[in-house]
Amino acid sequence: MDALHLTDASRILAGVVLLTVPTIEIGGWFMTRIVRGLVPMTPFQKAFARAGHAHAGVLVILSLVCLLYADAAGLTGAVGWIARLGVPASAILLPGGFFASSAGRGDVDRPNGMFALVWAGAAALAIGVVSVGIGLLTA
Repeated sequence: MDALHLTDASRILAGVVLLTVPTIEIGGWFMTRIVRGLVPMTPFQKAFARAGHAHAGVLVILSLVCLLYADAAGLTGAVGWIARLGVPASAILLPGGFFASSAGRGDVDRPNGMFALVWAGAAALAIGVVSVGIGLLTA
């Protein structure tokens, strides 16, 4: 079996993505404070905090996998960049949308206008994985 050779773009993006893991760990620590009742939040805010944290972790892992697959498919040019950046962008936008749209003090019980980031993240995710998937199928 040949050794895996990452393109420079995937290698650099993977390094950046891996450097985000400590922020997810800090989020996990913060989640432990929320579930112990040390951070006052409404049930809605707690649910969105859980959703944001879970999406961040899963999408970071999927980002790393998609970088490997983009290289395996030999994706280059604009499609290569879309394939490599779509999922990492979703790993920022989607969780950010959950966190930002539930921010605030008091009786916050529904998302604010920042929920649009969730939809932007979902679009980036779909575009990224479809690009990688098609790339793999046509390689």
